[in-house]
Amino acid sequence: MPRKEYVPPVPKTWNYDAGDGWLVFAGKTDEDNDILSMQFARPNDYWFHVRALPGSHVILRAPEGCEETPSRARLELAAAVAAWHSKARNGGNCAVSCTLAKFVSKPRGAKPGLVEISHETILKVRPSLPNNPNSQNHPL
Repeated sequence: MPRKEYVPPVPKTWNYDAGDGWLVFAGKTDEDNDILSMQFARPNDYWFHVRALPGSHVILRAPEGCEETPSRARLELAAAVAAWHSKARNGGNCAVSCTLAKFVSKPRGAKPGLVEISHETILKVRPSLPNNPNSQNHPL
């Protein structure tokens, strides 16, 4: 009997166009956040989460083959998406943690969606979504 090839799970996400080929993915559930952060994210993707409140894990992914660092405006756009998909949505400015995905880890035995991060930067943003007709509010 032939061996089945492993197919990694695909998280359900809200997807947004951040311009110039950059993409933003926001997890829909704790399980989706877990898959997004621990399996889907590439080491050099940027990872975001609103501080001290429940919310989606958000990934900012560069276009294929792009070596450039995202602009401050692009980082703030992804942080604003993280704030929007959180309990901070109806507040004013809020703090959002940002780090590279390679600095996100899951503690042993932790429940889905719970992670530890290091090398974080804090961005202060107002919750919002990209005002872009190419953004999509459906799963991958």
